[in-house]
Amino acid sequence: MALRTVSRRGLAGLSRNGGGLGLGLGLVTVRGLKTFTLPDLPYDYGALVPYISGEIMQLHHQKHHQTYVTNFNNALEHLDQAMAKGHSPTIVKLQSAIKFNGGGHINHSVFWKNLTPVREGGGEPPKGSLARAVENQFGSLDSLIQKVNVEGAALQGSGWVWLALDKDQKRLSIETTFNQDPLVAKGSSYVPLLGIDVWEHAYYLQYKNVRPDYLKNIWKVINWKYASDVYEKECP
Repeated sequence: MALRTVSRRGLAGLSRNGGGLGLGLGLVTVRGLKTFTLPDLPYDYGALVPYISGEIMQLHHQKHHQTYVTNFNNALEHLDQAMAKGHSPTIVKLQSAIKFNGGGHINHSVFWKNLTPVREGGGEPPKGSLARAVENQFGSLDSLIQKVNVEGAALQGSGWVWLALDKDQKRLSIETTFNQDPLVAKGSSYVPLLGIDVWEHAYYLQYKNVRPDYLKNIWKVINWKYASDVYEKECP
């Protein structure tokens, strides 16, 4: 994802201290303030058919993700102005908008990379050290998938289900987050390997209210190579 600079020094530390999070959240500088741009998808909108429709992908990317980016940038600019004025009430008030929209940007940036067309390896099981870790902790890949699907189906309202690496414990973990809370909100040691969006906008046009069917089918286009690459980088 790209960042633009919009004012003066502002939040320059964001790009150094976690704004990018190693997730390809592009940065652009516009007059000093770091802001974000919508990333391109690494595949066509229709590339995940029949498991995720092209209409869903286009709306999800161009409308939902773009809205998070726009609102995140607006909140950051208002925060920069409030900080310059030393206006504490506004600074505090903006935190929820930054968390929600910034989290939406971070989460979706991971989600797009977690998916890939079948012809490009979507659904192929993990290999190497991640495959061994899955087998050691969950017994089998099928067991892991079942546990993730149970957690995702049971999550009330909107949110995310994650396969995470706990870097401190050097263990895999299945986690859920509500709304657009990013995984890092649960602890700085958590690294997202796979994140599945269980907001209705991710599946309703195709699967209606049957979230379990969406969770079952999304594994056909899961990019385990990406997850394996992140795992090997973070847990050599």
